[in-house]
Amino acid sequence: MRASKPFSQMRRTVAALCLFALGGAPFTASAQDVGHASHTPVKASKKAELGTGAAVDARGRLWIAGKESAADGQYVTLQMSADGGASWSAPRRIQSQPEAVSADGENRPKLAFGPDGALYISYTKPLSKPYTGEIRLVRSPDGGQTFLPPATVHANRDLITHRFDSLIVDPAGRIYVAWIDKRDVEAAKAAKRKYAGAAVYYAVSDDGGASFKGDFKAADHSCECCRIGLAINPAGKPVALWRHVFDQNVRDHALLELAPDGRNPPLARATFDQWKVDACPHQGPSLAYGADGVRHQVWFNMVGDEGGVFYAGTDAAGKLKTPMKLGTAQAEHADVAVQGGKIVLAWKQFDGTATAILGKTSLDGGASWQEREFARTKGDSDQPHLLTTPAGIVLIWRTRDEGVQTVPAFKEK
Repeated sequence: MRASKPFSQMRRTVAALCLFALGGAPFTASAQDVGHASHTPVKASKKAELGTGAAVDARGRLWIAGKESAADGQYVTLQMSADGGASWSAPRRIQSQPEAVSADGENRPKLAFGPDGALYISYTKPLSKPYTGEIRLVRSPDGGQTFLPPATVHANRDLITHRFDSLIVDPAGRIYVAWIDKRDVEAAKAAKRKYAGAAVYYAVSDDGGASFKGDFKAADHSCECCRIGLAINPAGKPVALWRHVFDQNVRDHALLELAPDGRNPPLARATFDQWKVDACPHQGPSLAYGADGVRHQVWFNMVGDEGGVFYAGTDAAGKLKTPMKLGTAQAEHADVAVQGGKIVLAWKQFDGTATAILGKTSLDGGASWQEREFARTKGDSDQPHLLTTPAGIVLIWRTRDEGVQTVPAFKEK
């Protein structure tokens, strides 16, 4: 679906979104370095999938993972920048043999570093039937110098949906990989029972990715095609945020702290928009925690007759404050990052001619906000990704025409 459609048209066609994984972004617009942006001319072909994962290591170096389609097949590629994104290393393949790779906006490769400097890369490998896949993990114990062969993280190997993976490493070095799973859908069909949506499953490794425990079910009845937001809370625990299917087919969001043994507490509801829709909008949430324990979240939903992207933080008691709408009805695919009292929100927005990454920044924990345009393009583009680095919060955005752009969230004075 084109972002240039009126939002009312989006409402009428949202049911179709569940049938299509939105690879890259079908927007068009002129390349500008807005603010203090740096970019490298790593350009993709018109048909390339632009989905890109990003992470920062303990030395402050930036890393990105994307997809290469070569004559012999597909690969996940890795690049590194030691100068804040001003330049990037040439793409390196992390697999010795090609295999199918998903790299659209909601289903891109993911990166995470362990406390020992080990690098982990997860991705979805599409299988022979439509909308099926396996979640794969590649390990680099030496921080990106060498790579071990990819392995499938889940025990279930049915030809079903295991897709939309998310990856995080806790302070103890445990690796958590969560994904959208349809094994329970298939079981319900066999038993002739109704089953709404899909499910969220996860697996945990406490040996650096050599093996995984699980498949632990986080929840039944998730949305089918939205990414899962993962973040580490101040207690050092991984927390998942996803679009859930509540009673009466309300597609709000749920929150759950993931236990390493699968013994999870009951999930909590994280949004209260009451959007009733029998479809998946291909727009998952993002999550971040401040050192003060405040939870910050951004998400896409319909509220009454209006929809778009929203942000809210929690108060001292953990209760969600009144959501703030971001941008216009064309806003989508938001991200959030927190560093001390600084909060950065970024989202993608099409104005009929150009696609821009717009944002709000706060220096005082959300008491006041400043508007910001980070970058724009006339070509296809990925979603915006915010990284918290030793030098501050930065935006990383891959576009078809300009390549990988890196923009500091706060302008230099």
